[in-house]
Amino acid sequence: MPQPLAVTLGEPAGIGPDIALLSWLRRSELELPPFYLIADVRFLDARARALGYDIPITVTEPRAASAAFAKSLPVVDLDIAVTAAAGRPDESSAGAAIASIRRAVSDVLAGDAAALVTNPVAKAVLYRSGFAEPGHTEYLATLAQERTGHTYRPVMMLWSPELAVVPVTIHLPLKDVPQQLTTELLVETGRIVAHDLTSRFGISRPRLAIAGLNPHAGEEGAMGDEDIRIVAPAVRQLTAEGIAARGPLPADTLFHAAARATYDVALCMYHDQALIPIKTLAFDTAVNVTLGLPFVRTSPDHGTAFDIAGTGRADPSSFIAALRLAARLTQETSGARTLAAG
Repeated sequence: MPQPLAVTLGEPAGIGPDIALLSWLRRSELELPPFYLIADVRFLDARARALGYDIPITVTEPRAASAAFAKSLPVVDLDIAVTAAAGRPDESSAGAAIASIRRAVSDVLAGDAAALVTNPVAKAVLYRSGFAEPGHTEYLATLAQERTGHTYRPVMMLWSPELAVVPVTIHLPLKDVPQQLTTELLVETGRIVAHDLTSRFGISRPRLAIAGLNPHAGEEGAMGDEDIRIVAPAVRQLTAEGIAARGPLPADTLFHAAARATYDVALCMYHDQALIPIKTLAFDTAVNVTLGLPFVRTSPDHGTAFDIAGTGRADPSSFIAALRLAARLTQETSGARTLAAG
């Protein structure tokens, strides 16, 4: 029997509980891998009933979750009372979300879960509680370091069968990107991406397309010299290390079908340069994958959607894709494949 996936509660007032519950209801139809949810059982049962879902819940430990999955939703009880209503986070929200993440990381590092699938959190809610990490992903790296004694540099990749992208800088004002972008950052990111595409995705020699920062990749310095000073040296260094990297490439011609066929992942210089194309091509099915961690972590590529939480209108497609990709990445792989193999 396969090891289950550990699924975090996420922000309880958001749509995370909704999409997890709906996905379990469709488990047979969609042939989903077994998973368990780390949550307050009473809260989860109340949300299911409010949505009109008839879902039997089994309180279990991770190792028994796969056996229970066919007939009931396995839940590892947080033993934390969640009082947040749908769409309205409260003082219980942050504590429950954080405790769920901590338990999931502990389970996967202990070998009790195959991988980690995280539901969306609300950063503002976490920050109000005193949460000190910049974000969800950085917290996972901190927890991994606490438990293993090693330092990790996580890299966010957005994956879909149509396209995979990595934003080298993420949540920065556009005006700050040129100052934060360095050759060293690009090289380190490229190394992590190439390593994990080989070790996790089974691609023998990943092809990295590296976008330019400026229009036309700087037009040989006519539109800014960052691509000459920062990006081009990083590409040369990665190539010298045996990584199949090319660039800087003009971003405006990097994402059409013929161009996408020439690479496995595009490294983009800032948030929107990466996320606009993938959300245009795969808005409902893109998955957030964290590279550079000692375990597989995926997440749906959307937020908490407070406005539709508890209404039954949440689309579980990205969560389902995250489950499937997490299961795929934990399976044995052999031989080379392209990232778009699905």
